[in-house]
Amino acid sequence: MYTLIGGAGLIGRTLAQRLVKLGHTVAIIDIDPNACAYARERLGVMAFEGSAVSTDILYEAGIHKANIVCAALRYDALNLAIVSLARHYQVPHIISRLRHRDFEHPLRHAGAHQIISTVDLAVSTMVNAAEYPQVESIMHFEKGQIEVLKLSITDDCSFVNHRLADIARDPRFPPNSLIIGYQAHSHENLVIPNGDTVLEPNAKVLVVTKPETLHTLIDLLQPSQETSLLE
Repeated sequence: MYTLIGGAGLIGRTLAQRLVKLGHTVAIIDIDPNACAYARERLGVMAFEGSAVSTDILYEAGIHKANIVCAALRYDALNLAIVSLARHYQVPHIISRLRHRDFEHPLRHAGAHQIISTVDLAVSTMVNAAEYPQVESIMHFEKGQIEVLKLSITDDCSFVNHRLADIARDPRFPPNSLIIGYQAHSHENLVIPNGDTVLEPNAKVLVVTKPETLHTLIDLLQPSQETSLLE
C-alpha cells in the first residue's frame, strides 16, 4: 500500500512509523524542513517539504497513485482541503484527523471515509482508565454498542483451569460475550484460542462483550480486584 500523510507532527510521524512496520510504503508532506529531515533519517520514509494542500506538492508526492491519504495536520480546515483534493484525485481510502466537532460533517461531505477525533480518543481513554482501572485496554465499536477489552485472569477466578467451551456454556458467563484472544504468559504472543483452550491463572484474555455486561464480565474474571480497589 502506498500511503500519503499530510503533516509530520507527532501524530503524522507516529502513524508513519506504525505503517512502515506493517509494510506500507509511506510518504509525508510538511512545511517544516526539520520534520521532513527527521522523517527521512529516523523513520525511513519519503518526505516532501511544502504545503500539504498544494496541488504541485501533492502531485510530486504521488497522490495520483496513493492507495490511502491520511490528513493529519493540526488544523481542521487544512485537513478538509487535503480530503477534498484526495477525493479529486480519486484516492480509494481517505482518513482525516478531527479536532473540532463542527468539521465532522464537512469532512464527511468532502469525501473522508474515516474521521478520527483525537479529543474523543483521549477523553475515552481517560474515562476507561478511571472507570475500569483493572482493565489493561478497552476499545469501543459501533458507537459503543460493542466493547473489546484486555485483562488478566486472577488466581481466584472460578473459571481457572476450565476449557473455553465449558466457560461459554456456563450460565454465569454473560451472553453475547466471547473470548477471542489468549496470552498464557507475558512473554508469549497473543493467539486466537479454540474451545479446548484452558484458562490459566494470570493469563491475559481479549474479550468482546456488550456494554451492559461489562462490569459482570470483569467481576467474573477478576473477582479479587474489586475488593482490592476499595481498600
